[in-house]
Amino acid sequence: MSRLARGVHWMVLVSIAAAGVGSAQRPQAPARVLRVCADPNNLPFSNERREGFENRLAELVARDLGARLEYVWWAQRRGFIRNTLAAGECDVVFGVPSRLERVLPTAPYLRSSYVFVSRDTIAPPITSLDDPRLRTLRIGVHLIGDDYTNTPPAHALARRGIVRNVAGYTIYGDYSEPNPPARIIEALGRGEIDVAIVWGPFAGYFAPRQRVPLRITPVSPASDGPAIPFQFDISLGVRHGDDSLRSELDAVLIRRKGQIRRILAGYGVPMIEAASGD
Repeated sequence: MSRLARGVHWMVLVSIAAAGVGSAQRPQAPARVLRVCADPNNLPFSNERREGFENRLAELVARDLGARLEYVWWAQRRGFIRNTLAAGECDVVFGVPSRLERVLPTAPYLRSSYVFVSRDTIAPPITSLDDPRLRTLRIGVHLIGDDYTNTPPAHALARRGIVRNVAGYTIYGDYSEPNPPARIIEALGRGEIDVAIVWGPFAGYFAPRQRVPLRITPVSPASDGPAIPFQFDISLGVRHGDDSLRSELDAVLIRRKGQIRRILAGYGVPMIEAASGD
């Protein structure tokens, strides 16, 4: 502490004592903390260096609430919600489907879609799962977990009997490498597959980072019957019963709507407008 700072500090104490208040100051209320559970290795969503768009959104929300942002890092694999939010390790999780029953969701801050990603030499671009070219092109899809649970595009292709020319890329991948889900887009860039069908935010972030031009087009229509949707609303998730925090977060999402959209656009996230009546 500098000589000037020591002098100011001493004068403050003397002034308090002279006023009869006493030398002991009233303890300050502890600063508010917003605890966020996130994956430390999962761009474009989040990573430990806080480079993902969910990191940016978390900073925006914490700042609006006047809270200090703290992270609990946990790989987003099976049991993520059970071991983090449900276990009381954090207050909020970003990027959950709005209809996920294991959390109490906020209003959506994003609606996106599964997309086709292909080299721009494939023309016209593929937009439909009924495109006959999908029966001969090499197709990549994400699979979830060691038991190879199917994602919506994999289910829809299987319904059409398109199986033998489909390659599965586990979304968990080798966690010792950066951003394991990116392997499918990298395979497309190397020419190992002709088209990938992936969740839009993955494509919007990783496709422009490949050495060859890649085209992104939303899967159409929005669902393959009632059981296989391709578009999803995305929310923040809090614990069931934490209605007060959810209300606060909903208010932040309204106040910061423009900033949120700019952050998402900066990461190339394909944003779909909700249909009337949704």
